[in-house]
Amino acid sequence: MTIPEISVEEAATRLAGPQPPQLIDVREADEWAVAHVAGAELVPLSEWPGVVPQKLVNPAQPLLILCHHGSRSARATEFLLRIGFADVTNVAGGIDAWSLRVDPGVARY
Repeated sequence: MTIPEISVEEAATRLAGPQPPQLIDVREADEWAVAHVAGAELVPLSEWPGVVPQKLVNPAQPLLILCHHGSRSARATEFLLRIGFADVTNVAGGIDAWSLRVDPGVARY
């Protein structure tokens, strides 16, 4: 399965648009405490798949999936596509790339 992926710059543009997708951060709470993108929702990958049916209820909702560098979010993106979500995209480079190329105010770790 090919995992749909976009750059952090494209993700920022989509999030600033008139109908932004939902940004899901799959890192752990301790990572979130260090740095996160404003408006993102924390859904730690370690809590999947149990929490997904409660947190992500609309399989048609466009989703952008983010982690630290892009590996965990790629796994989460693949999982969501396999269970029927239609518009899910991995954010390549994760929050590390986000802090380097979109918002230097987001801490790197």
